[in-house]
Amino acid sequence: MIEQNHILVLNGPNLSRLGKREPGVYGSRTLMDINSSLAAVFPKIGFQFVQSEYEGKLIEALFQAEDQPEMKGTVLNAGALTHYSIALRDAIKAISKPVVEVHLSNIYAREEFRRKSVISEVCLGVISGFGEEGYHFAVEALLSNLSE
Repeated sequence: MIEQNHILVLNGPNLSRLGKREPGVYGSRTLMDINSSLAAVFPKIGFQFVQSEYEGKLIEALFQAEDQPEMKGTVLNAGALTHYSIALRDAIKAISKPVVEVHLSNIYAREEFRRKSVISEVCLGVISGFGEEGYHFAVEALLSNLSE
């Protein structure tokens, strides 16, 4: 039996409002649209999708994924937590599975406070500014990392 790779797709605060919140910045697609697209483009990957407005739930999801052998890594859009959550940073550092940080908008072309990520240093890499495609790039990056 061939083992299927599983990837956690973790989304933080305010991402539940995609499609309604600042469509000029974040686009008109909903988080459900993005999740459905990932599942369609990568049919051989088992995805677990988690979105929460709460930091603790995101940390718990990371730790649960760490304890599941079939879970190979995480795509993380931490939303505003990107810029200040030392707890989330420490959780990423505490696990052995790779995490790819993703942002729909180019955080480096936005307000000054959005240009600093406290989680980047403990992530495999960062994808920023490519909209929904950033999630696809992040999955590709994880898969590439697994094959090395």
